[in-house]
Amino acid sequence: MKNIFDIQTEEDFLTACLETFRFQYENIDIYRKFVDYLNINPQNVDSLAKIPFLPIEMFKNHQILNKNISTDLFFQSSGTTQMNLSKHFIADTNLYEESIYKSFEQFIGKPEDFIFLGLLPSYLEKQNSSLIYMVDYLMKKSDKRENGYFLYNHEDLFTLLNDLKDKKVSLFGVSFALLDFLDYCNSNSQTLKLSNTLTIIETGGMKGRKEEMTKDELLEILQNGFKTNKIYSEYSMTELLSQAYSLGENIYQCPSWMRVLVRNAEDPFNYEKEGRTGAINIIDLANIHSCSFIATQDLGKIIGDKFQVLGRIDHSDIRGCSLLVS
Repeated sequence: MKNIFDIQTEEDFLTACLETFRFQYENIDIYRKFVDYLNINPQNVDSLAKIPFLPIEMFKNHQILNKNISTDLFFQSSGTTQMNLSKHFIADTNLYEESIYKSFEQFIGKPEDFIFLGLLPSYLEKQNSSLIYMVDYLMKKSDKRENGYFLYNHEDLFTLLNDLKDKKVSLFGVSFALLDFLDYCNSNSQTLKLSNTLTIIETGGMKGRKEEMTKDELLEILQNGFKTNKIYSEYSMTELLSQAYSLGENIYQCPSWMRVLVRNAEDPFNYEKEGRTGAINIIDLANIHSCSFIATQDLGKIIGDKFQVLGRIDHSDIRGCSLLVS
C-alpha cells in the first residue's frame, strides 16, 4: 500500500481507503464480523460512502487488532473507575509518532522550535494515555530543558510562562485545568506577561470539574484570560492515531491521511451535506492495524474542507475527552 503520508490528491486518498478497507476486512477479525453482519460484500465497496464504519463502542469490549500481530501496548480512554473504558492496542509506535510529528508540523510548526508545557493533570494521573504519549514525544523531539508537566502547581507555571515570554512555547492544556489556572491568576492578582510566541492548545475535557459550557464560550474565556485572539484546539481520541487541529474559532482541519464525514444520525449510510449537523465518522489511515473507519458519538458538521465539533449524541456514554457541548 502507498505510504499514507505521501497522499496528495483525492484519488490518492480514495485508493488508500479502499486498500485499507480490504486489508482490514481480511486481517481485523472484529471488523470482518461487523461487515459480514451488515451483509456487505467487500467486492462491492468502491467509494467512501460504501465503507462500513465500526461503532467506537466496540473498542470497549473487543481487542481490535491485526490477527497477525501481538502487542502489550495499549492506550486507554479516560473516565471514572465505574465505566467500561476503551482500549486501543498499538502495533506500531513509529507510525503513531510520525503521525504526531507531521500533523503538528503542518498546523502549528516544527516541534524542534518549541518548548512544550503540559497542563494535563487528569491525564497524568492515569496510565496509558495517548495524549500524554503524544506530548511526551513532542517534548522528546523538542529536547528543551524547560519542557515539563504541571499538575496543580499553578504558581510554578505562572513563573515559568513569564520567564519564557520571549521564547516559542506550546502549552497543551485540558480545558478545566486551563480555567483553574486562570482562576489562580485572577484570585492572586497575578498578571501574565505573555507574547505572541505562546501557542495555547486546549485538548477538551471538562471532566465534570466545571460548569458545562459551549466550546465557543470556553474559547472566549481563554482568549480573554490569556489576552490572545487565538486559542488552538486539538481533536483526537484514544481510538485514533492522528490528530486534527483547530487554529481558532472551533474549526478543525485534518492532515491528508485523516478525514471526517458527517453521517445521518438515524441512517449510518446516508451522509449529510455541508453545513448540516450529523454524527461524525472518522477515517484515520494511521490506524492500519486496528480500524481506520470509526463511527463516533460526536456531533458535527462539515464546513468546506474543515469541520466543527458540536457536542455529543444524546444518551451516548460520557467520554472523558468530550464533556463540552457546543
